[in-house]
Amino acid sequence: MTEATKTPWHLWVIGIVALLWNGFGAFDFTATSLRVEPYIAQFPPAMMDYIQALPLWMWVGWALGTVGGFIGSVLLLMRNKLAAWAYALSLIGAGASNGSTLINPPPPEIGANAGLTIFILVVAAGLLAYSFWLSRRGILR
Repeated sequence: MTEATKTPWHLWVIGIVALLWNGFGAFDFTATSLRVEPYIAQFPPAMMDYIQALPLWMWVGWALGTVGGFIGSVLLLMRNKLAAWAYALSLIGAGASNGSTLINPPPPEIGANAGLTIFILVVAAGLLAYSFWLSRRGILR
């Protein structure tokens, strides 16, 4: 293995943090969509009513955003260049589901946080850019 293809330390740090971040997102989507009672019991009823009334395209975006990010993180840690494609799907999904909440926010009693929405989009874009950068450097194969 040459110096240029060795796994840099930052891949492990970013990959593990990304796996935890996206793992929680995938869990949140799964537990919410399956209506896992111990999980959804922590949310106000108005929030659950809002979530359950979301249109199908937002559910699809949420699924792509969270599951795509989780798969991208696993692929990143495996040094697989398909991580960039998974992160691209994740950004598209996050843009669809989260972007629409910026344009048409949920009711105020739900307590939605526009800052978190923007942070999610920035992280998704950052992971996509990072994976493309690693691919161009030959670190992801």
